[in-house]
Amino acid sequence: MASTPNTANNTATAIITSPLFLTNESLHSILAHNSLIQHFHTSLPTTSSTLHTPIRQSYDLSQSSSLLLMPSWSSTPSLPYIGVKLVTYFPQNSALNLPGIHASYVLFSSTTGQTLASMDGTVLTLYRTSCVSGLASKILARNDSKVLVMVGAGALAPHLIKAHLAARPSLQKVIIWNRTVKKASDLAEKLKKECIGNDGVCFESNGNLEEIIGLGDIVSCATNADAPLVKGEKLKQGAHLDMVGSFKETMRECDDEAIRRGRVFVDNEAALVEAGELVGAFERGVTKKEDVGFLVELIKGEQVGRKNSEEITVFKSVGSAVVDLLAAQLVYESCIKDK
Repeated sequence: MASTPNTANNTATAIITSPLFLTNESLHSILAHNSLIQHFHTSLPTTSSTLHTPIRQSYDLSQSSSLLLMPSWSSTPSLPYIGVKLVTYFPQNSALNLPGIHASYVLFSSTTGQTLASMDGTVLTLYRTSCVSGLASKILARNDSKVLVMVGAGALAPHLIKAHLAARPSLQKVIIWNRTVKKASDLAEKLKKECIGNDGVCFESNGNLEEIIGLGDIVSCATNADAPLVKGEKLKQGAHLDMVGSFKETMRECDDEAIRRGRVFVDNEAALVEAGELVGAFERGVTKKEDVGFLVELIKGEQVGRKNSEEITVFKSVGSAVVDLLAAQLVYESCIKDK
């Protein structure tokens, strides 16, 4: 398990004479969901105001494919880094049995401009995205949450499941749904073997989404849906809805009723203009931008999280270069500490 890096060590970049190339295996050995959740919890409140993160650039390569550029850089010596992630989104790859998202991440010194490290941005994204959701779940989900419903069984799903389990150890059952039923059952079987440390957690799949939504104390969604999958009327009282799939106005994982019933929080301001669930809800008068809370404000205690056990909470994440940089920091400083 990786330990939280010492961000006060501003000499970290000076002891590397050549860039590090980190394999996927290296990233998996360094990153752990519980430690990355903790790193975000402690680092986001202090670094968010010192990081420069332009809204990511998204270019349509075709009707369905996109190229995204996500830069971020620090203006404080305690976090002496510049980071850039390059992402391609090709949803049609599923027909080729290939991932729909590919990415590379490059870390530079903000002191000298030197390249410090390069790593697989896809793996980094899987960890950072799931751990942001895990952090939100740690703050917003009920303390006695027992059932996690996972909507989607793609590459992000097992990471989201592990992050929610790390954040909410009270969870006892995970139910997985996917349009392709076999993918959901295969993932459930895989997790039964992998999650040996989570004693007593039951993993299963179910092909009836409307039937299982109402069972979830936490409902986590990671899909490419352009029509709502989660119907707000099906959510149980006290549920926490977590959504990470949409990043365009045309994409939606839940309907307006879910937004209307819940208190909504987002990972950053980009969600207000990029997430289809929210953009449409604003246009239709379901909710207002000023009613939406932010994750950093929750961590700082500037906003109240869950008010009672009956309240429905909604967290929408579109991703940000801030958490990319913090995740890369954890990886890089863990590597040089061991050298």
